[in-house]
Amino acid sequence: MSKNVLAGLHGHGRRHARRLWLQYGILWTGAIVTGLVAVLYARLIELGFELFQGMEHEHRWLPLILTPAASALCVWLTRKYFPGSEGSGIPQVIAALGEQGHHTSRLASSLLTLRIVAGKIGLSFVAILSGFTIGREGPTVQVGAALMYNMRRFYPRSSVILEKRLILAGAAAGLAAAFNTPLAGIVFAIEELSRSFEQRASGVVITTIIFAGVVALGLTGNYTYFGTITAGADSAREVIVAVILCGLLMGGAGGCFCWLLLNTPQWIPAPLLALRTQRPVVFGALCGLLVAVIGVLAGGATFGSGYVEAKGLLSGQQELSGMYPLAKMASMVGSYLPGIPGGIFAPSLSIGAGFGNLLHMLFGDISLPVLIALAMVGYLAAVTQSPITSFVIVMEMINGHALVIALMATALLASRVSRFFAPPLYEALSERYAHRHHTPQEPASAPDAGAAAPTEAAAAPAVVPDAAVPPVPVDAQVNRHARTEVLERDSDAQSKPDVPAKIAEAEMPMADEPHDSPAPATQAQAVAEEPSPEPQFAASVAPVPAESAATKPDVKKPQRRRRDALIASAPEADAAPVPAPEARTEAQVEPEAAPAPADRQDAAQPERNEEATRNKRIYRQGDLFD
Repeated sequence: MSKNVLAGLHGHGRRHARRLWLQYGILWTGAIVTGLVAVLYARLIELGFELFQGMEHEHRWLPLILTPAASALCVWLTRKYFPGSEGSGIPQVIAALGEQGHHTSRLASSLLTLRIVAGKIGLSFVAILSGFTIGREGPTVQVGAALMYNMRRFYPRSSVILEKRLILAGAAAGLAAAFNTPLAGIVFAIEELSRSFEQRASGVVITTIIFAGVVALGLTGNYTYFGTITAGADSAREVIVAVILCGLLMGGAGGCFCWLLLNTPQWIPAPLLALRTQRPVVFGALCGLLVAVIGVLAGGATFGSGYVEAKGLLSGQQELSGMYPLAKMASMVGSYLPGIPGGIFAPSLSIGAGFGNLLHMLFGDISLPVLIALAMVGYLAAVTQSPITSFVIVMEMINGHALVIALMATALLASRVSRFFAPPLYEALSERYAHRHHTPQEPASAPDAGAAAPTEAAAAPAVVPDAAVPPVPVDAQVNRHARTEVLERDSDAQSKPDVPAKIAEAEMPMADEPHDSPAPATQAQAVAEEPSPEPQFAASVAPVPAESAATKPDVKKPQRRRRDALIASAPEADAAPVPAPEARTEAQVEPEAAPAPADRQDAAQPERNEEATRNKRIYRQGDLFD
């Protein structure tokens, strides 16, 4: 007895532990792994740029060789082994989230794999080690989404809803861990990734951000990305002027940048476009040379993500030329065109800081930190066209709660102005990813069609000789449309009370069956006697004996013949009176036993209930999503 009790308790404990693992353990483990990878990836990128700065200080002309060679290598590796890891990574996540049905698994399985994670981290490290103008925040979003998406393997059942929630949570946690901005991660998931926020998904996103943020705080400490700014004693009029200037100018600059990336055939010469398509490695080397030349001419200021320059401007410890934002923008375009893995968040913030410094040179009445903060949020909002995410990111980066209203207004104005130049960058790029993976079957070319002709001829059914096909009556050939009219008339009469009589008349002997008193040939009977399109099957139907048809209905007749008999008897059934219930024969009463449509619905109700219960059981694992 005690053994049975202990065995029962052991089994109950195992089931309870498994339930806790499915509800919380998998999600928490994925969030911790995401935070850990995000922190290690940030350290790796910082180490790579420090190594490049050391080499560049010792050998000023080294980037002219190193950067083109590394660009060619990254392009070749990306296209050969890591397709889908190019660029920022946020468009890939949006494409995976935006698909419906089974396409979600297809896109995610190609854009959010562990191979993509390895390629994204490794190739972006090589790129930053070579001085490219890229950031780590966008790749961290794709890495986090891929890690959480692969956690679905530990669930006993997977579904599209579960996969999307894991992708959404991983992407938001990646951004929050990259910038140390947990609130921005939530807003980013709402505004940029999903465009809506389900109540059940809120628990997944917030829980993942919390655990990833705790890991990041434990390893790096509590910090703000750019430190804390000290806003000057600017008047309300000066702040309003700064908001309008930054909103309009940054909206135009960010919109032009998006237009350059989305409309390359309109401004890149045709030979370079052909080279980009036919020889992408060579095109990547040329883009690397462009980045190196810009960096050497700018004294090394345009290399890297621009985090050091933006932070130096905010703290007042660094001075930059007025041409810095334009040079940085050109370097970022050259880094993005070949498809090297790398983000645009941090470079966009650096470009915005450069424009803020330029505005301060022109309008010295407004304090420099305020102009830089407004220009950063304006340019980022213009590039991403996500104003809420942009102002929350910048507000958390600089701890600028005193500038909340000004940041919001600048982000909204810049985002609206940018829409006049180009559509949202991430959405446009995600549509290209979705279109690339939606490859419908195209018609075969002439050689393929010719090659497939013998197969089609071999697969075609044998042609029945003309002698085996019975001749079609003349009346049926002339009045072939009578069948359609009778079918329409019969479908309208389905709701009339004389339907049972029509069905009963369908059980009467057909024209090809032996009977004692043959009815005169009518037009409807001629239509009924029309042979089937498949004469080989009609010929195989054996005639029913006379005594069998006279005693009881033949329930084994094909449905087609019942239908033809119903069509043949439809005109007479409309005119014939409905027999009294007591005068009906056995052949007439038996069809009434068929269940009514309502009965069939009642019979199908248990099946629907069972399917709903099965769906609830599948999504039962989403209890943690409540």
